[in-house]
Amino acid sequence: MGREELFLTFSFSSGFQESNVKTFCSKNILAILGFSSIIAVIALLAVGLTQNKALPENVKYGIVLDAGSSHTSLYIYKWPAEKENDTGVVHQVEECRVKGPGISKFVQKVNEIGIYLTDCMERAREVIPRSQHQETPVYLGATAGMRLLRMESEELADRVLDVVERSLSNYPFDFQGARIITGQEEGAYGWITINYLLGKFSQKTRWFSIVPYETNNQETFGALDLGGASTQVTFVPQNQTIESPDNALQFRLYGKDYNVYTHSFLCYGKDQALWQKLAKDIQVASNEILRDPCFHPGYKKVVNVSDLYKTPCTKRFEMTLPFQQFEIQGIGNYQQCHQSILELFNTSYCPYSQCAFNGIFLPPLQGDFGAFSAFYFVMKFLNLTSEKVSQEKVTEMMKKFCAQPWEEIKTSYAGVKEKYLSEYCFSGTYILSLLLQGYHFTADSWEHIHFIGKVIWGPVGLGGGWGSVVVTEAVWGLKKGGVSMV
Repeated sequence: MGREELFLTFSFSSGFQESNVKTFCSKNILAILGFSSIIAVIALLAVGLTQNKALPENVKYGIVLDAGSSHTSLYIYKWPAEKENDTGVVHQVEECRVKGPGISKFVQKVNEIGIYLTDCMERAREVIPRSQHQETPVYLGATAGMRLLRMESEELADRVLDVVERSLSNYPFDFQGARIITGQEEGAYGWITINYLLGKFSQKTRWFSIVPYETNNQETFGALDLGGASTQVTFVPQNQTIESPDNALQFRLYGKDYNVYTHSFLCYGKDQALWQKLAKDIQVASNEILRDPCFHPGYKKVVNVSDLYKTPCTKRFEMTLPFQQFEIQGIGNYQQCHQSILELFNTSYCPYSQCAFNGIFLPPLQGDFGAFSAFYFVMKFLNLTSEKVSQEKVTEMMKKFCAQPWEEIKTSYAGVKEKYLSEYCFSGTYILSLLLQGYHFTADSWEHIHFIGKVIWGPVGLGGGWGSVVVTEAVWGLKKGGVSMV
C-alpha cells in the first residue's frame, strides 16, 4: 500500500446522551482508536485536531497498532500541526506488519511479546523524527482473538495486555494504552464509520464515496464485518421493533435519531468457523482420515487433536478420540462443504419473530450493505466482488473453484502462501453460507451487498482493508452514553 492521504472537515459535539436500551461506550476518553488503516486515520486526525501544541517541522505523528486475531499491524500517520477551521490532511507514511500471529497466541510465552513488537516499533522510531517522539500518541486495540482468550481466562488476557503495555511503554512515544474492544462496539462503530464516510449523516454534499458505487439517497448502509474470530452485522431496520434489547443501540447524529440493530457472532469468524467445522466432522470420522469437501482434491494436511481443542469455540464438540492426530484429505465438493458448514448454524429454535442462528434475533434486512475485512479479501481473491455477478453465478464459480485439483491450484497461484491458498474454498463457501442461510440474504438482495476494499474522497485514495472498525470517543467528542453529532 502506497502513501495515502485524506481531507476531512469535522463538526464536533460533546452532547453524548445515554441510550434507553444499552450504554455500550467506554467512559475512558483515551480509549483505543481504530484497528484498520482507514479508522486509524480518522481517529488520529481527531487527536491531531484536538491537541494544540505545534511540533517541530509543523507536523504531528500518530501510531496505531491493530492487534487482530491472526496478526498485528502497525500504522504511522502524519498531519499538519497547525490547522484552520478544524481542517486537516492526514498522510499514512508507514505500514508495518508484525511478524508472527496475533497477540493472543503469546499467552504461554508472554516474555516474547517485547521481541515480537520490536521490529515495527523500531521502524516507527526511525520514521518519526526523534524530536517528536515524546509527542507522538500510540494506541493498541485488540479484537476477537483477545476476546476469546478473555473468555477462557480473564487473568491470562490481562497478563498479555499488561506485557503489551509494558513493552510499548518502553519506547519514547506517548503511549495511550491498550484494550480489548467489545463485539458490540465493533459492529456499532463499523456502522457509524461506513455511513460517516459516505456522508449519510449529513444533508450536505458527501465527502466520500465507496468505489465504484453511487449512493445519492440518505438511507444508511448496513455494515457486514468478517474477521478471523468473529463476524458482525449492523443496520437500521425499517419500521421494525428490535425485540432483543442486547442488540439495540440508539444514536443521535446530525440531529437525527437512529435505532440500530447490531450483533457480533464470536467464534464465527472464518478461522474459528473452520476449527468448529473440523471439530464437528472428526466426531464421525471412522479413523484418522477426514475426507473433507472444503479442501481441494489432492490436498493433505495433518492436524493435532490438541490444537483442535485449544480454542473455546470448539469446546461444544470436544470428545475423547482414539488418536492424537488426523489427516485432512480434500475431496473438493462445494455442495457437501456447504451442507457441513450449515450444521454450525443452529436454527432449531428462535425465541423471537425471526432469528439469524443460535437463537439470535435478526430483523428483516433493509437497504444496502457494505461487506468489508475478510468478506472483501476472500471474495476479491476469488474474483467475485463485482455487482454484475449474481448470487447464482457466484455459487457456480465456487463449485468450479473447489473442484480444482490442489496441484493445479498451487500452480495457478504460485505466489500465494499455501496455508491461505488451501482455505479459500472453505472461506468462500463459508461466506456464502453465512450471508444466505445465516443472515438470510436472497438471490434478489445479494445485489445490495457491496464488497468494499477502498474508500476515496474525490481523486484521493485511501486504500487497504477496513478491519475492525472503530470511530470511538476522540472522533465524536464522547462523554457518557450514546452518540450525538450536529
